[in-house]
Amino acid sequence: MAISSDALDTDVDGKAPVWTPSEERVKNSALWAFKELIEKKYQTTLNDYHDIWCWSVDHSAEFWDEVWDFCGVIGEKGDVVLPANQKMEAGTHFFPHGKINYAENLLQDKSDALAMVFRGEDKIETKLSRKELCNQVSQFAQGLKALGVTKGDRVCGLMPNMPQTIIAALATASLGAIWSSASPDFGVQGVLDRFGQVEPKVMIACAAYYYNGKAHDCLDKIAQVQPQISSLVKTVIVPYADENPDLSTVEDAVLYDDFIAQNEPADIAFERVDFNHPLFIMFSSGTTGVPKCIVHGHGGTLIQHKKEFILQCDVKPGDNIFYFTTCGWMMWNWLISGLSCGAALLLYDGSPFYPSGEVLWDYAQDYDMTLFGTAAKYVDALKKEGVKPGKTHDLSSLKLLTSTGSPLVHESFDYIYDDIKADLHICALYGGTDIIAASFGIGNPISPVYRGELQGPGLGTDIDVFDDAGQSLPANVQGDIVCKSVFPSMPVKFWNDEDGARYQGAYFDTYDGVWHHGDWVEKTSSHGLIVHGRSDATLNPGGVRIGTAEIYRQVEQIPEVLESIVVGQNWDDDVRVVLFVRLREGVSLSEELIKTIKTKIRTGASPRHMPAKVLAVADIPRTKSGKIVELAVRNVIHDRPVKNVEALANPEALELYKNRTELLD
Repeated sequence: MAISSDALDTDVDGKAPVWTPSEERVKNSALWAFKELIEKKYQTTLNDYHDIWCWSVDHSAEFWDEVWDFCGVIGEKGDVVLPANQKMEAGTHFFPHGKINYAENLLQDKSDALAMVFRGEDKIETKLSRKELCNQVSQFAQGLKALGVTKGDRVCGLMPNMPQTIIAALATASLGAIWSSASPDFGVQGVLDRFGQVEPKVMIACAAYYYNGKAHDCLDKIAQVQPQISSLVKTVIVPYADENPDLSTVEDAVLYDDFIAQNEPADIAFERVDFNHPLFIMFSSGTTGVPKCIVHGHGGTLIQHKKEFILQCDVKPGDNIFYFTTCGWMMWNWLISGLSCGAALLLYDGSPFYPSGEVLWDYAQDYDMTLFGTAAKYVDALKKEGVKPGKTHDLSSLKLLTSTGSPLVHESFDYIYDDIKADLHICALYGGTDIIAASFGIGNPISPVYRGELQGPGLGTDIDVFDDAGQSLPANVQGDIVCKSVFPSMPVKFWNDEDGARYQGAYFDTYDGVWHHGDWVEKTSSHGLIVHGRSDATLNPGGVRIGTAEIYRQVEQIPEVLESIVVGQNWDDDVRVVLFVRLREGVSLSEELIKTIKTKIRTGASPRHMPAKVLAVADIPRTKSGKIVELAVRNVIHDRPVKNVEALANPEALELYKNRTELLD
């Protein structure tokens, strides 16, 4: 069959693609092979990616059944893929009779082939073979089992993106227990807001980590966290940036090497669990309170990730894949699933600009990186710093650059093709923690790339864009992105949400029977997507979603501050955090007080939560029920109209936020 126009260099409504895959690349892709399989088996014709996507959502059960087989999922499929006439509602319902173990699918290869490389800035480099990875997972799992960890128990990691974190996660999953992780730069309260809710039996944590060339101690934080999580029976400490950590202040602690040395490597006894059995507990950004605990299952996570890697990103056995991520971002969970596709993982922890902006490109060159994943704002930062990796490094192995966290601006497409690599598939990703995937918007290897656009929705994901009345919008009109039918990586549930009310409210209260994702998006005439940003109050500086409640929790512990409101201001193709504070009578907002506020936020939440601007205000607008109105303030500082002013108890307060000269620089 000939390649359709969608897979060739073609203009759409006057737009020319900035990259088009060669015919050889198209024909050698896994997606092309999958297309041909579907055409033959189901006696249909699929001319282009859009046709394949339409078939995948119109025949959802058949599609996911074929993905299981084509992508080599290991487990027992059962006799039902999706119950007939399944409605879009809270909970996932795929493969209700299936049995599977996520870790088993990642640890099939026990050879001497490379499994992962780890670089901690310029301080450390380690490697693990597939055999060594399996051995350490076996040893760690035996250690967990000896501590009484069993199916359904929780194990948490306060860890950098390093091999020991992945080993602990896979050991946990092998037992049918549940893994959750956070970045070690969170403050004590940030850790407790997460791990305190899920009550882990075991925690693995680093003694210290590197950032920007300096070691940052974690033992004092761990010592403060432990007594407040009564469920903990053991804490495993990874030395990392502290070669000889003093564990005297940490209760029931053991060093990682001592913990695994208690057991000899053996075959791993994988506990096959229900397809939708909990695997990961992810945390929301904490916009309206403590973070929601979003539970994702073994099967939904695995099959979605394998589909994205193999069909959307064309990852093949022997590829070396990289994502610049922390363990508190769902891209870490996404990355490690690459092991199930025969790829090796290139892990990095630390600053991407230490000792220079070329550090990650050195890594790409040294290990023949095939997939380079990062946040969109990293690309923008490279451009501003004048880094030109394509001129200074051998990137001949690089096939794919994935970008997520915030929209990849048009100029960044130009920069990538001019200064990184001309023949490169830019695969902009869009999804998030809620779906532990990128399938609301993702690339594919058979279609052109258009400047400023995601190539389209992921296969098997029934995406649309709605207006306020719940009507589908045509191309080139902005609205709310929704998903109209079920998909495997929907959350299994929310933790501590017994009646499902929080789950229902999070996604299904806006449009009845339709998943509401909370972003402002438009479909394009080339069947792509453009994401314009959050349609709620979540902050997104540098492409990292953060919640306002975590900032309030820190700021309002400061005696001089009575209350505060925080919003995101569009600034320099990014979003910067602006904090307004109402101070006690007689207190002025001095430079010293601003420093105190920022330090409190940095140490209590994380450095990413720190505001770019701290401004004093005499009053904070709120609803008649007493809820502060972040969206109204955000609209005012952007000179946008405020809806439903009649709902405010003190609408006159909005005048205090207009024409603030401090926000002009």
